[in-house]
Amino acid sequence: MSVKASVSITDQQDEYARQLVAEGQYASLSAVVQRGLELVRTEEERERAELAALQAFFAERAEGPFVTADEGRRRTEDMIAAKSRAHGL
Repeated sequence: MSVKASVSITDQQDEYARQLVAEGQYASLSAVVQRGLELVRTEEERERAELAALQAFFAERAEGPFVTADEGRRRTEDMIAAKSRAHGL
């Protein structure tokens, strides 16, 4: 189902959209606007998923044991040394 809507765009946006249609990249100005809206939707979904993943990560870390900065550095150095040995470096 299609819904008609009136939108306002800048002169530059109009020129660019018409150029895309003239070059054959899109069938119509409506197709350009529809593609733009789809890109906005997918970008927002990706951002929401990234935020949820970060929130889950921080929640998991908050529930885990506390590690001091010195201990974190030591663990990182140990991990790097082990990886270096594993790769013959």
